[in-house]
Amino acid sequence: QVQVVESGGGLVQAGDSLRLSCSASGRSFSSYRMGWFRQAPGKDRAAVAAISWSYATDYADSVKGRFTISRDNAKNTVYLQMSSLKLEDTAVYYCAADPRRKYGLGSRYEYDYWGQGTQVTVSS
Repeated sequence: QVQVVESGGGLVQAGDSLRLSCSASGRSFSSYRMGWFRQAPGKDRAAVAAISWSYATDYADSVKGRFTISRDNAKNTVYLQMSSLKLEDTAVYYCAADPRRKYGLGSRYEYDYWGQGTQVTVSS
């Protein structure tokens, strides 16, 4: 069983930056595809960014150029650096792990392990 834990959410103003962190247990972390998803009230959980075992990255159109996903395999940690935050970025952000060597964002159903979520609120 892989345990996933997010941290770093909070309340920020529009235009600010914020970095989320996600740690995942397991000796095979370096082979996982790791993804960030978000869910706003009344909306489905949607993929935001993903990074493969080979460091290939993919982003939702809504965050391209503003968000950056990265990973540190030595720390079993993945990060989501969010810049130029907008009101519409407000959501609960979830980190997820896919133990298969896949690429791209993928759907939520392709990820086996999930964190509890961290709230990001962007105010005007």
